Amino acid sequence: MGEKKSYQHWRKEQGRDEIAWLYLDRAESKTNILCRAVIEELDELLEELEYDKPAGVVITSAKSSGFIAGADIGEFTTLKDQDDGFALVRRAQGVFDRLEALHCPTVALIQGFCLGGGMELALACRYRIAIDDPKTKLGLPEVKLGIHPGFGGTVRLPPLIGAPAAMDLMLTGRSLSAKAAAKVGVVDHAVPERHKLSAATQLLQQQPTPQKVKGWKAWVSYGLLRPLLAGMMRRKLAKKARQEHYPAPYAVIELWEKYASDPKVMMKEEAVSVARLVMGDTAQNLIRVFFLQERMKGLGSKSDFKAERVHVIGGGVMGGDIAAWCAMQGLQVTLQDRSHEVIGRAIGRAHGLYKKKLKHPLKIRDAMDRLRPDIEGRGIAEADLIIEAIFENVEAKQQLFKEVEAKAKPDALLATNTSSIPLEAISGVLDDPSRLIGLHFFNPVAQMQLVEVVRGAESNEALIDAGCAFTKQIGRLPLPVKSSPGFLVNRILMPYLIEAVILESEGVPAVLIDQAATKFGMPMGPIELADTVGLDICLHVAEILSQELGGEVPEKLRSMVAAGQLGRKSGEGFYKYKKGKPLKPSDTGTPPPDDLTDRMILRFVNEAMACLREGVVEDEDLLDAGIIFGTGFAPFRGGPMNYTAKCGRDQLKQRLDHLQQEHGERFTPDARW
Repeated sequence: MGEKKSYQHWRKEQGRDEIAWLYLDRAESKTNILCRAVIEELDELLEELEYDKPAGVVITSAKSSGFIAGADIGEFTTLKDQDDGFALVRRAQGVFDRLEALHCPTVALIQGFCLGGGMELALACRYRIAIDDPKTKLGLPEVKLGIHPGFGGTVRLPPLIGAPAAMDLMLTGRSLSAKAAAKVGVVDHAVPERHKLSAATQLLQQQPTPQKVKGWKAWVSYGLLRPLLAGMMRRKLAKKARQEHYPAPYAVIELWEKYASDPKVMMKEEAVSVARLVMGDTAQNLIRVFFLQERMKGLGSKSDFKAERVHVIGGGVMGGDIAAWCAMQGLQVTLQDRSHEVIGRAIGRAHGLYKKKLKHPLKIRDAMDRLRPDIEGRGIAEADLIIEAIFENVEAKQQLFKEVEAKAKPDALLATNTSSIPLEAISGVLDDPSRLIGLHFFNPVAQMQLVEVVRGAESNEALIDAGCAFTKQIGRLPLPVKSSPGFLVNRILMPYLIEAVILESEGVPAVLIDQAATKFGMPMGPIELADTVGLDICLHVAEILSQELGGEVPEKLRSMVAAGQLGRKSGEGFYKYKKGKPLKPSDTGTPPPDDLTDRMILRFVNEAMACLREGVVEDEDLLDAGIIFGTGFAPFRGGPMNYTAKCGRDQLKQRLDHLQQEHGERFTPDARW
């Protein structure tokens, strides 16, 4: 072999026990990802190992951030065509096949994230050890990018843990903890960090028979049973995702059903399938959404603000849930309200959240210890951040912030969770109005990723950056927006919901309205969404926006709220509810109007245009990101502005002009068109 070369991204060490340790440390990157250069260097290293013949090989990470986060998604955006994609995937498959074929035993020693291509590299090793640490996550999340595993994951995982478990991981994209991965057989052992080196060495010395699924879990992969199980998987999947919107999970099922009997053929077909998917609209749009999400995370890196103590005022659903979430993220939180009963309910909801999310009794106890009731508001004086989440009344908020400003530390960040009151109306009473920003969370707090960071006319820009940093600190996505009626998300969402109510008032069955929206790609129809949010809340926001921006509030909405029909929470709204689920007729016998989808979606898009014209948000990309993460707008379409560009602005404007002639001034195209 001659002189051993040095590598840019890998480091090889070999001790007296003849075990070779390969450390991945991708140059000029905080995170290990599998770019072409990393894979090419691994191939060269494997050639060295074939010549050196060590007693065993351990592959691990030299970075504290994790094992391998996956393939380099940026390279997917540079592919010219399917052939280019196929060549990229086949090259990586070839290197992983070479790893699998090494004469000596191999161990992937995993700490932190092991996702996508990183997981597939680990699957090509003979053994896997995961460090039992909260940061260790193993999974194949490719479906979230509109593709599926392409470096051998679809081929290697089913024989390892059985088709049902393997397909569940690939179809959902969910990740496993170290212990959960050991339980299902994805890894051989989950060990404490202090035992990781001895565990890897011991495994290589003992060389037990590699794990492989047995019994009925193995039988279901046999030819005659595969079509039956594949059919069941498709039916289950169809309830969550339409094939025309999200083709990747359906492609995984087809791959396994057709080719699982022949791994070599399946490997090639895996590459063909990924290459086809990655060039499709769904994958290109979801990859775009991934980069938009990364940009939003980056907005939280402009400030070094870090909160240790947070004080939340208002123990209702929003305030209580914000406090609970912050405590779950490791912050010390005091929760203030006038009522012991209200705080008690908030603490009860927090305990339910922790049981569901944290599971472990000690972790639940620690989170509960960090969340303290504080009727007197003593936490204000110590807090780094004070969040107001009381009822929407401008005088009450003004009075509250006068008192808070007098008690708070001079450098404490003051924030309001208002969803409808301009910041200027509140901050005007402060000695220093620049101290107040908006942190607008969405309900339910534990599920909604977006937080609008609201900038008032006098807000200090450094404090907006601090608000973004805090949002990132608690695992949420910050979106800076200008203080204006409804900010961004509620402003754009409301015309869409109002149009759905108008359609229903005209006699279009609610179920048809919702079906049109979900067929377009919305996660939930607007009528069911209005019922879920609460018709009283929808009415309140609609009235505020109509006062500020014009437009009418449907009488149907007012009459339903007056009659106590508030939606899911009252048991009846547009739908009746049984055990929290809407009772929907399966067949209305009524044909939907031809312009049903356009009437809803184009009001949505038209309002987005108005927000851009008014500078509510910085640019089209951030608008798309905010609307996807704030409303669930069809992610596979890449956001309302991306959808507009793909359809053609001129064409959509013509459709708006037609709707204006047919249905009135509310469809007048915004000047930005």
